[in-house]
This record gives sequence, structure tokens and C-alpha cells, in this order.
Amino acid sequence: MKDEKKQLDSNLANRREFLAGASAVSAVACATTSAPFRIDVQSHMYPPPVLDFMATLDSIPRSYKKNGSYYTITGEWHRRVRKAHMDVDVKLAAMDEAGIAMTALSINDPGPERFGANGSKIATLAHDFIGDVIKSHPNRFFGLATLPLQDEEASRTELDRCVDNLGFRGILLYSNLGRQFPDEPQFRWLFKRAEQMNIPILLHPAYPMTYDAVKGYYMVAGLGLMFDTTIALSRLILAGILDEFPRLKLLCPHVGGTLPYLIGRIDHQTQVLGRGADKISKPPSEYLRQIYLDAVSPIPLGVQYGLDFVGADRLLYASDHPWVDPNLIVNNIEALHDATGQPLDTATKTKIYSDNARKLFNL
Repeated sequence: MKDEKKQLDSNLANRREFLAGASAVSAVACATTSAPFRIDVQSHMYPPPVLDFMATLDSIPRSYKKNGSYYTITGEWHRRVRKAHMDVDVKLAAMDEAGIAMTALSINDPGPERFGANGSKIATLAHDFIGDVIKSHPNRFFGLATLPLQDEEASRTELDRCVDNLGFRGILLYSNLGRQFPDEPQFRWLFKRAEQMNIPILLHPAYPMTYDAVKGYYMVAGLGLMFDTTIALSRLILAGILDEFPRLKLLCPHVGGTLPYLIGRIDHQTQVLGRGADKISKPPSEYLRQIYLDAVSPIPLGVQYGLDFVGADRLLYASDHPWVDPNLIVNNIEALHDATGQPLDTATKTKIYSDNARKLFNL
């Protein structure tokens, strides 16, 4: 028991040392500018009107209250909704502390596509809430629309409303849509419309298709979500979506899931063994280099690999707040180096922190 206590005390001391160091780096990073300048391209809220409506539903997905807190249920997954997920002032405070000037705001899973006939209601409630946040803080937020894609006509109408009336700047597309991958034919219109509107699509993980395989040891968020993004992005590439819509602007969060690490194997399968290459005109790695990645990874090496793979023009700062502390990602970007092993210069970091987002979202 003494040895266990000694080990626990040592682990706690190490964690405190790490957090103290991270805070010091954050303070230095934020002190290098006289005003917030970072643009966060992935940040989420659970709109209270959506949670209230979900609580009236009898079928899953739905929400419920326990000990004064909301919980959501999607499939078998129960997730607690904390104050930071619902309170705009909490988000603004986190933005200010991390030097974030503007944030792309979107909802979190479950999305409208999982609610059947109630999908349009969920989308309207969510987008009206985000629209009100933007109206109250027009220089701090822009929105990403999450559509009821089980209903094409309703989705088209809602997308136009979000862009034309609410000032949204992009689309959040889940990695599976009610257990259908987004490369399926019934969703192709969305890529064409996004290309026509010149707005980006953020491919975001949802309740994973591999849930049963990863529900043990709490691996749903750690592995399941990343696998879901990886599979969806691979399918979009192999389905020829980027050949069919060459001007499509596609952004993948979490440094591309696991696909950048596996893309060499996908290249070999398609280009050497001839498997799955019938709808593409070049190696999958070349398509992947056309895609924008956000820098949400808790480990600097992961962000460094993303930078080395797609280059500084296609890597964007994001926080995934409130699931992740925005300063953790700031610290990781501050630790990046160029091809010569030198720390990134100011111009390159500015691309990652803000310039790329301004161009991608037409800010």
C-alpha cells in the first residue's frame, strides 16, 4: 500500500508539473500579441432549446435530467452535458484566455439526421440558437450548419436559410448519417451544393459505427470517433467525390483522424494491388493533401505530422472546446518546427492560427 501511495503521489506531482508548464507556455503564447487573433474552426455547444425538446421525446436519441444536469443518449452512449457546453459566456471566457478572436460554432452529436421526422425541428432550434449567438456577438462567432439529411428538400431549405439569413459560413457533416456513410448517392447533392456556394464542409465524427468494438475501456471517444472519421474520409476519397467536385473545400478535424498515418497502405492497396481504385484518378495520398486538417490533437507529434503531410497552408487552429482546453492546442502549435528543425516563424504560425481560416471560410 505504501508503494502504491508513493506511486500515486508521484503521478500527481508529475501531472501538476505538466499543467504548470502548459500554463506557462500558454501565458507566453498569449502575451505575444496585444489582441486576440486566433480563429477557432471547431468549437461546440449543446443549445438548451434542443436539449429541452429532446427531453420530450420517448425514443432514442433523447435527453434526460439527473442530479440537476442534462444527459444525452445516442444509441447506448450516455453523455453528461456540463455548463461549458451550454453557456456562451463560458465559451467567450475560454476564447479570451486563449487569444481566440473568432470561433466557428456548431452543435454536437446527435445531429438532426438521427431524429427522423423531428430532424427539421432539431436543426431549426439549433441554428436559431447559434444565429442568436452570432447576432449578439457578430465579431466573435460564425456558424456551421448541421442538416437533417434524411430529408433532402428540408436540408436544402435549411442550408439556404443558414447561409442567406443567419450568416453561416460552412457545413458540419457527420461521419455517418444515421448509420449511412456520407459518400452514399443520396447525399451527393450536398457536395455539389457546397461547391456551388463556395463554403467548406467540416467532416466531424459522430456516434461511431464501431461502437460495439470500442465501448469497452471507455474507448468510444478515444478510438471510435477517430475510426469513424477515418472510414468516412477514406470512403469520400475512394468514391471519387474529389474528382467529381474538384473545387470542394473539405476540412477534417483531429488532424485527419488516423488516415494520414495509414494513407501509405491505402496507396499501396489501390496503386499496386489495384483494390478500390476504379473511381479515382490518382493515389489517395494526393487527394488527402488537398484536404484541410485542423490541429486538434493532445500530442504535439500528431500535429507535427499533420503539418509535414499537408503543409502550412492547409493546417488550421481549432480547439474542440469544451471537450478540449483551447490552450492545449496553442501549446502544441507553439512547439511545431519547420523542415529544417527550426521553430516555426511568425508568418507560418499566423497562417495556421488565422490566415488559412480567413481564406477557407471567406471571413
